[in-house]
Amino acid sequence: MIKVIIAALACIPLYAISAEPGPKTIGRQQFEQWFNEVSNWGRWGKDDELGTLNLITPQVKIKAAGLVRHGITVSLSLDLNKVKSDYNPHPFEHTSSVARVGSQSFASDRYAVEYHGATHSHIDALAHVIHQGKLYNGYSAHFIGLSGSGKLGIHNMKDGIFTRGVLVDMAWFRGVDFLELGDAIAAADLEAWEAKTGITIGTGDALLVRTGRWERTRQLGPSHLTDGAAGLHASVAKWLKRRDVAVLGADGGNDVIPSGIEGMQAPLHELVLAGLGMPVLDSLDLDALASEALKHERWEFLFVAAPLRVEGGTGAPLNPLAVF
Repeated sequence: MIKVIIAALACIPLYAISAEPGPKTIGRQQFEQWFNEVSNWGRWGKDDELGTLNLITPQVKIKAAGLVRHGITVSLSLDLNKVKSDYNPHPFEHTSSVARVGSQSFASDRYAVEYHGATHSHIDALAHVIHQGKLYNGYSAHFIGLSGSGKLGIHNMKDGIFTRGVLVDMAWFRGVDFLELGDAIAAADLEAWEAKTGITIGTGDALLVRTGRWERTRQLGPSHLTDGAAGLHASVAKWLKRRDVAVLGADGGNDVIPSGIEGMQAPLHELVLAGLGMPVLDSLDLDALASEALKHERWEFLFVAAPLRVEGGTGAPLNPLAVF
């Protein structure tokens, strides 16, 4: 079983900290304190497998539906990348065939994808990250096997996500095309954005953070995660807990790289998925959404996402939608 867990972890993107820990590096003891502070274990019962999706109540959904005023839908997903490269070591595999059945011909496809990483837009299920041998709500990592996870799999989200989405375009807020590699976003930055826009992020929201990653790629070319990445500092998890955010997503891997947490590769992922029980959306394309938001001068919208129903899956490729 240990070998199985190690194999599963090997599929997680490399969020290596390339520099030696500096004076501002947070130690493991402080991280554990944060984990205990944000933990939602037992909040919705000892058998809960939905985590913060419990915050998306019928009332939250009805209110979110009222945000649709123009009937404009924006995809938040990248095209699945079929080209293998140094930056896409696991391309989307697609083969097609045509078969005749009697007098008719039918085309069909076969898809294969290793979606965790920095290339494909996807959602992380609560079974994706392990904290000291435990998953969210105290479930043992021994539930993870070769055929998926017996607990907290993506199939638990079969009813989808339907809630208010809020776009925090941090590149726009800072007046730049894109954030630089290693730029960290703190809770104070989110609150400053709220003060500027008049939007308050709250219970049941899907919070989407744009760093301008894809604009940077267009201007400067792609970069490896080991070179650094703009993103949220791990301490933001405490703010997410106070605000009762339901879903977190970004145009990168959400974690700032280097993380500033000693010896940890993706500390925010661990705090959010294993501690809060909050689904995480990675590698979204938020550029079209940012343009639409500016056009309407609206940073809130209906957010809809429906993962594949794969029993025990640790996540799924995803094409979430924003509806204005």
